[in-house]
Amino acid sequence: MKKAKPEVAIVMGSDSDWPLLKDAAKTLDSFGIPFEVRVLSAHRTPEEAGEFARSASGRGLKIIVAAAGGAAHLGGVLAAHTCLPVIGIPVKGGALNGVDALLATLQMPAGIPVATVTLGSAGPVNAAVLAAQILALGNPGLARKLAGYKEGLKKKVAEGNARVQADLAGSTPA
Repeated sequence: MKKAKPEVAIVMGSDSDWPLLKDAAKTLDSFGIPFEVRVLSAHRTPEEAGEFARSASGRGLKIIVAAAGGAAHLGGVLAAHTCLPVIGIPVKGGALNGVDALLATLQMPAGIPVATVTLGSAGPVNAAVLAAQILALGNPGLARKLAGYKEGLKKKVAEGNARVQADLAGSTPA
């Protein structure tokens, strides 16, 4: 069976980011969105990163997800070389525990946007969901999957509330 052409690229500045980014890959996979994964560095492989971004659209990619820590310039470097949407994931770590990565990812100059998601384990999931939402604008089937996903989140909250309420009902006031 022929593998579908990737629509999303997950790019990380270091392979040490892969354990965190597996959740982005799993989330994209759960929506049936084909993706590719690459390790590229804004500082150590700038020519390769630029060429990757310049050629992305021509290879059928529609969105780039870029994760980096420290001086997190990867999202911005990729965004500077493509007209595709870039979603940045700042990675926790280093002396500032990811605050430097957060600021470097979201503080972009006018005309070079990088949509930035949160630090921590929610970041990769949110990046994948945001990519799915962008792709769903032209894909009704994917839009239905997203609606089901959101209903599942709603159901989890209702179940959590029911557990808390049941626990409260079974306890005695202090």
